[in-house]
Amino acid sequence: MADTAGRTIIRTRRRGSVDAALDAFGGPQTGTRHPLVAAAMVLPMAILLTVTFGGWDAVVTQASSVAGMLGR
Repeated sequence: MADTAGRTIIRTRRRGSVDAALDAFGGPQTGTRHPLVAAAMVLPMAILLTVTFGGWDAVVTQASSVAGMLGR
Protein backbone atom coordinates (compact mmCIF):
# COMPACT_ATOMS: atom_id res chain seq x y z
CA MET A 1 0.00 0.00 0.00
CA ALA A 2 1.14 3.50 -0.75
CA ASP A 3 2.12 5.81 2.05
CA THR A 4 -0.47 8.60 1.72
CA ALA A 5 -0.66 9.78 5.33
CA GLY A 6 2.24 12.19 4.92
CA ARG A 7 0.73 13.79 1.82
CA THR A 8 -2.63 14.17 3.54
CA ILE A 9 -1.07 16.12 6.40
CA ILE A 10 0.75 18.41 3.96
CA ARG A 11 -2.46 19.06 2.02
CA THR A 12 -4.33 19.81 5.23
CA ARG A 13 -1.68 22.32 6.28
CA ARG A 14 -1.76 24.02 2.88
CA ARG A 15 -5.54 24.18 2.91
CA GLY A 16 -5.44 25.77 6.35
CA SER A 17 -3.00 28.45 5.20
CA VAL A 18 -5.11 29.14 2.10
CA ASP A 19 -8.23 29.46 4.24
CA ALA A 20 -6.40 31.85 6.56
CA ALA A 21 -5.32 33.99 3.60
CA LEU A 22 -8.85 34.07 2.19
CA ASP A 23 -10.21 35.11 5.57
CA ALA A 24 -7.61 37.87 5.84
CA PHE A 25 -8.50 39.30 2.43
CA GLY A 26 -12.27 38.95 2.75
CA GLY A 27 -12.57 35.50 1.13
CA PRO A 28 -15.46 34.31 -0.98
CA GLN A 29 -18.94 35.18 0.14
CA THR A 30 -21.32 32.42 0.99
CA GLY A 31 -24.94 32.33 -0.07
CA THR A 32 -26.67 32.55 -3.39
CA ARG A 33 -26.72 35.16 -6.12
CA HIS A 34 -29.76 36.42 -7.90
CA PRO A 35 -30.00 34.73 -11.33
CA LEU A 36 -29.85 38.08 -13.13
CA VAL A 37 -26.61 38.96 -11.33
CA ALA A 38 -25.13 35.62 -12.36
CA ALA A 39 -26.22 36.18 -15.96
CA ALA A 40 -24.73 39.69 -15.96
CA MET A 41 -21.43 38.22 -14.78
CA VAL A 42 -21.32 35.44 -17.39
CA LEU A 43 -22.76 37.03 -20.53
CA PRO A 44 -19.91 39.45 -21.37
CA MET A 45 -17.36 36.64 -21.38
CA ALA A 46 -19.71 34.34 -23.30
CA ILE A 47 -20.23 37.01 -25.96
CA LEU A 48 -16.48 37.64 -26.19
CA LEU A 49 -15.73 33.95 -26.65
CA THR A 50 -18.53 33.57 -29.19
CA VAL A 51 -17.26 36.46 -31.30
CA THR A 52 -13.60 35.50 -30.92
CA PHE A 53 -13.99 31.87 -31.95
CA GLY A 54 -16.78 32.40 -34.49
CA GLY A 55 -19.36 30.31 -32.70
CA TRP A 56 -22.31 32.53 -33.51
CA ASP A 57 -23.71 30.08 -36.08
CA ALA A 58 -23.67 27.28 -33.49
CA VAL A 59 -25.48 29.50 -30.97
CA VAL A 60 -28.16 30.39 -33.52
CA THR A 61 -28.58 26.73 -34.51
CA GLN A 62 -28.96 25.62 -30.89
CA ALA A 63 -31.38 28.45 -30.11
CA SER A 64 -33.55 27.57 -33.10
CA SER A 65 -33.50 23.90 -32.09
CA VAL A 66 -34.62 24.75 -28.57
CA ALA A 67 -37.31 27.07 -29.90
CA GLY A 68 -38.52 24.27 -32.19
CA MET A 69 -38.72 21.83 -29.28
CA LEU A 70 -40.70 24.38 -27.28
CA GLY A 71 -43.12 24.75 -30.18
CA ARG A 72 -42.39 28.34 -31.14
